[in-house]
Amino acid sequence: MSVPVYITGVGIVSAIGVGKEETLKSLLEGRGGISALQYLKTEHKEFPVGEVKLSNGQMAEMLGIPCNAVKTRTSLMGMLAVREALDEAGVVLDVTADDRACGAVSGGRVAFVSGTTVGGMDMSEQFYMNFVKDDSKNEYIAVHDCGACSEMIADFFGGFGCVTTLSTACSSAANAIIFAAELIKSGKADIVVAGGCECLTKFHLNGFNSLMILDKEPCRPFDETRAGLNLGEGAAYIVLESMESANARGKSPIALLGGMGNACDAFHQTASSPNGDGAYLSMSKALNDAGLQPQEIDYINAHGTGTPNNDASESTAMKRLFGEDLPPVSSTKSFTGHTTSASGAIETVICLLAMQNSFIPANLNWKEQMQDGIIPVKETLLNRRLRSVLCNSFGFGGNDSSLVFMAFGEHGSKESDE
Repeated sequence: MSVPVYITGVGIVSAIGVGKEETLKSLLEGRGGISALQYLKTEHKEFPVGEVKLSNGQMAEMLGIPCNAVKTRTSLMGMLAVREALDEAGVVLDVTADDRACGAVSGGRVAFVSGTTVGGMDMSEQFYMNFVKDDSKNEYIAVHDCGACSEMIADFFGGFGCVTTLSTACSSAANAIIFAAELIKSGKADIVVAGGCECLTKFHLNGFNSLMILDKEPCRPFDETRAGLNLGEGAAYIVLESMESANARGKSPIALLGGMGNACDAFHQTASSPNGDGAYLSMSKALNDAGLQPQEIDYINAHGTGTPNNDASESTAMKRLFGEDLPPVSSTKSFTGHTTSASGAIETVICLLAMQNSFIPANLNWKEQMQDGIIPVKETLLNRRLRSVLCNSFGFGGNDSSLVFMAFGEHGSKESDE
């Protein structure tokens, strides 16, 4: 018997706001966060990005971290997002007997699963010459890798029984959420904080530039004139738990994680297949897992990067699966930029905000339908009841993941059957 997995808290940091309230306001107002580079020191100023509008020092101050502490931009954004998610879920990690008496949960049964690819690269590339010349910045070598970023976030809060990292490029955070759900379903954890974080780095920017898929203008997902993506940065995490766990804490869920799907078509190292095989498979698996028919999906948050390849491939996959009954579709990367490994979690939180507040986010900058393409939502749609939404995150190598979220209490048959 499968255990349904619920979401009880969310946290988010991106180019359109720090926290869910700022994020919601930007989405409802149709205000994107793509702008010129401010904090990343690079020669490539020609590329607009979705940069978080805070310095490392400002984020450290918000967290109460000393300015001289060893920290990375990725981990700072992650800490802010995790703190908001834990606060909303009412989870207090149990570190002492006194905490337990106040209603804290047992840390040994709370896991942290994070997706990232950049990790602490922002600091190691900054101090690389110091590593070569002397030992003055050697402490930043230890925080370079992806796992170190997760450990820094977990150590800031303390009390996590299990900490692990997933890195599958742009599907990392979505896969972290899938892995978190499996931990709960298998009984290995009661509560899991899952998501992803990613900061902009020179390596990051130069790598995508070498692929010639960066746009010098604000990105236009699914538009005939689309010319590439805008890189972004940010972090988002959700708190997942069983109904038994939520009831024991007196917490009402935000939504149900109704279905999950992952596929790896291995068509190409960086490109999606022309017929969208991987995307079609991941979406189909997620719908089957949720026990839903395609026509029961009320909104699709598309991967929609703005590259010629992805948008054509994803459009084909969606049309294959949904046919003439394609629900409203938008890519919110037009707001945040492509936050790569964090995108699955950032867009998950956006989906949950849309469900809670009955709206569909716009696909900014869209003007002209591409050949054989879809027509996305051009303006924010208000007063839209969203019972089930589909969120896509597709990574290099065809590692594609799709998640289905259901409004709490709207799908009694699935909840009672399981």
